[in-house]
Amino acid sequence: MSELKKMYRTIVEDPFPSDMTITFGDQTLTYRKKTWKIPDASTGKVVEKGLRYGENPDQPAALYELAGGNLVLAGCEFITPGNGLVSSITEEDMIQVGKHPGKTNLTDMDNALNILKFMMNTPAAAIMKHNNPCGVACGDSLVDAYDRANMADRIAAFGGCLVVNRPMDKDTAELVSENYLEVVAAPDFEDGVVGILAKRKNLRIVRISTINELQKYIPAGGRVQGTDRRRDHSPAVPDQQDTLERGFPARKNHS
Repeated sequence: MSELKKMYRTIVEDPFPSDMTITFGDQTLTYRKKTWKIPDASTGKVVEKGLRYGENPDQPAALYELAGGNLVLAGCEFITPGNGLVSSITEEDMIQVGKHPGKTNLTDMDNALNILKFMMNTPAAAIMKHNNPCGVACGDSLVDAYDRANMADRIAAFGGCLVVNRPMDKDTAELVSENYLEVVAAPDFEDGVVGILAKRKNLRIVRISTINELQKYIPAGGRVQGTDRRRDHSPAVPDQQDTLERGFPARKNHS
């Protein structure tokens, strides 16, 4: 069991390039691999790394943020660099880190945001685990929305990722703290809330202020991941076997 836990704490070195270019006809988009400077939990030394690992702890992965270019297709203009959602998260947004994020932590946030963008007119909560919704609900208040989402399948929600579309208040934080989650993300956190959530040391507490503009967005950023080396024992290098997940930035309405 100790060896298994160690695997999930270890950062896998990724073989992916620092920059990536994608060309659509005469339009060129450049992406930069995302890294964060985060203190090591055991040594306190600041370590600059990207994703801790991919879908599984033996798979390398990387997150790319749009750094240059602005795709226009059929009169639809996509977002400009720096305006992503999950791909734009900085160290300052990681209020409590725990450890460098893994690919699933970010894809869970991304998929929760893709659901919540249709529920922005009312307090809402989405709980994801391994890219699948455990519970999604809206309510008269945020605490009501979270309680409904959690009770949709509270067993599946254990160890999941919670994203809400309103600043988190103390009542909601108290209820959230009764359960084990890997990630809690919100557009902001009211006074005293972080102290309540931070009682769980490895919980990642993330501020995504652009949630307030969520209805303008469709999936953003790009992620790459190596093959599962438990099934393929060849070296993990980016080739035709690798998985490339491409998202598309936000869309502006020109009507």
